[in-house]
Amino acid sequence: MLAGCASTPDGSSSEDTQAQAEGSPWITVQAGDTLGDIARRYNIPVERLQRFNPDVNPQRLLVGQQLLIPLQQERAPSAGPYRYQIRAGDTFAGIARHFGARTQDLINANPGVTPTALRIGQLVNVPLSGSANRPQSTSDNTTASRPPPTGNLPSSARRWPWPLDDYRIVRRFGPDDRGTLQPMLLATQAGAQATAVAPGDVRFAGSMRQLGQVVIVHHPDNLQSVYALCSELLVEEGTQVARGDALCEVGLNRNGRHDLLFDLRQGGNPIDPRRVLK
Repeated sequence: MLAGCASTPDGSSSEDTQAQAEGSPWITVQAGDTLGDIARRYNIPVERLQRFNPDVNPQRLLVGQQLLIPLQQERAPSAGPYRYQIRAGDTFAGIARHFGARTQDLINANPGVTPTALRIGQLVNVPLSGSANRPQSTSDNTTASRPPPTGNLPSSARRWPWPLDDYRIVRRFGPDDRGTLQPMLLATQAGAQATAVAPGDVRFAGSMRQLGQVVIVHHPDNLQSVYALCSELLVEEGTQVARGDALCEVGLNRNGRHDLLFDLRQGGNPIDPRRVLK
């Protein structure tokens, strides 16, 4: 599984400390993190943190998963709607995807706001539909902990290209001997570059413990792709990438092989890449 970022002496990651100082909307889950740990780190109630991350299974956080940290002026009443503060890079479509709302409903709920001219710090209302505005029940948690079945994948997740031109699968996606779910591992040649499997925006580009340089790309329909064990990054956080754009150079591992750890997720839940890649 994906490992977390380096920790500071107080136990929080350097990435988390920077996120808190800058008011950044996202932090990355590290190995061993719990929702309670993260809530205490940011001095917010667990329920409030969960309500601002409605797709997250609180019983099974996934390492590398991105969580939204609510800011002081934001609200998440039990009956909705949310009051959300615009951050850098936000779009109505992205906000709607995160909270399980429809983009048009978000536009309708904010008649005085121009979707193409959002301002950092601006407060908007986010209406919710269906079950997205309630905490997950035990049965919801059980379902969310499993990768979504093929029929639940969005139509956009079809026939994506592989992240390498020349590769062989040295570890398939699936549980190991201890039942721990492992991402796919691809072996390639020296100098190979991993490329984006679909259009999206780079949410993380940096170093993680035991995984070298890592790139995480968010795609439409709440999909994410992860590229790890890289030796050199070719993109920066916030970059918009197209399918086939180079993201990083594949590094040399301890056994003398050039390997890429590749992971696909929907709403933070792992997906077997063979269901999506052509």
